[in-house]
Formats: sequence, structure tokens, C-alpha cells
Amino acid sequence: MSASPIIALRKAIRAHLLTDAAMGGVKIFDEVPRNAEPPYVLFAETQMRDWSAGASRGAEQLLTLAVVTTQRGLGSALGLAQQVVDRLDEAPLILDGHALIDLRFVSMGARRDQSGRFARVSILFRATTEFQ
Repeated sequence: MSASPIIALRKAIRAHLLTDAAMGGVKIFDEVPRNAEPPYVLFAETQMRDWSAGASRGAEQLLTLAVVTTQRGLGSALGLAQQVVDRLDEAPLILDGHALIDLRFVSMGARRDQSGRFARVSILFRATTEFQ
């Protein structure tokens, strides 16, 4: 049985962003380690639905990435979030055990936490994949 499409997509996104020199070695986490200093990108919420058609098994994913910074204002977080969107929207990623049909940017939302210390931008992507 092949790996989960969620795990395969996350691995491909992580590898793509980490090897992109324009991203400047951005840190990417599934869970933020203690004492990790922003800025970083965090895998947040994910939803997956069956996207099978005929004899082809597939999945649709709604994937949220969060960009977190500690800079005053939202400008730094929004700038880094836009870099992530620019790198991932329609990117031709190679997934283990799955074929990526489409990866598209859907929406972006920004906020500061209650303490005002962290700025967070949530980026929603929609991906469709087929099992190989």
C-alpha cells in the first residue's frame, strides 16, 4: 500500500521549499520545537476527501500552511507568505506513490496573536492527487 497522500504532499512541499534558494533556508515544521525562533512555516490544518473517478483512485486535499514571524506589523509575515504562494502555486511537485494533478493557492488570512508578539498568516491550498 502506498503512503498517505497527505504525507506524500507534505514531504514534497517541504523538500521544494527547503531546496529553493530564494526562500533563504526558511524553517518548516510539523510541530514547532520548544524555543524555535520565527520566522518559520508550519503545516497546519489538512482535510482530505475522496476524489476517485472510474478506475482511478484519487484524493483532494485542503492544506493550510501558517507563516509565523515576530516582526512588528504584518508586513514581514505577509511577504514571506507571498513567497510561499509564489513557490507552491501550480508547482510541479513529485510525490512518493502519488501523482500530483494540481496544486493551487486558494486564500490567505493574516492576524496577530493576543499578546501582539506573533504575526501569523494562514495560506490555504487545494491539491488533487492520484494513487500510482
